[in-house]
Amino acid sequence: MSDIWWSLPLTVVVFLFARRLSARLKMPLLNPLLVAVAVIIPLLVLTHMPYARYFQGSAILNQLLQPSVVALALPLYEQMHQIRARWKTIISVCFIGSMTAMVSGTAIALWMGASREIAATILPKSVTTPIAMAVSGTLGGIPAISAICVLLAGALGAIFGHMILNLLRVKGKAARGLAIGNASHALGTARCAEIDFQEGAFSSLALVICGIITSLLAPFIFPLLIALL
Repeated sequence: MSDIWWSLPLTVVVFLFARRLSARLKMPLLNPLLVAVAVIIPLLVLTHMPYARYFQGSAILNQLLQPSVVALALPLYEQMHQIRARWKTIISVCFIGSMTAMVSGTAIALWMGASREIAATILPKSVTTPIAMAVSGTLGGIPAISAICVLLAGALGAIFGHMILNLLRVKGKAARGLAIGNASHALGTARCAEIDFQEGAFSSLALVICGIITSLLAPFIFPLLIALL
């Protein structure tokens, strides 16, 4: 244990530094998560620290992932009046978004010659990590690789999501939040919350609803896609 005591403080310090750097320079590519990854991975390589040992020392951060998702209920509660007024639209948007994410990722993977295992791994890429790993394991995929796919989807959405929405002239806070939450789950939601509280609330709502829809429909959608493609 003595050789991994530093992994937790290292992770926290690097992330706080990355967040401060991102806030000061305000560049989308300087996403705190990406900066932290870019700093920590070379350090692990230079110190010959296996990832399993590093993870063991900072496991508490991983354990906080699920409570952090639950904490998103607060902004949902504060926007409850708008949610009640638009619930049909919200459910429809999340359903279409979830189906598009599952079908597009799986179809592209199969068309490019991926195995059934890899296709199952990619299918839940647009939901938050705990749900994606559980869905992937159920479908016969590789949960660890699913987590990487989730990270990539979330990082891309956090970096480029608002740029794309601005180019498309999407200005409604609810529309922007639902779009980001559909496509890039927790990382995108965190970015929305930094920009606008209401966007963050709708993004967290999409994150939750899309996670539920994906976990319920994936066992039926995946075999159908395999049969058709």
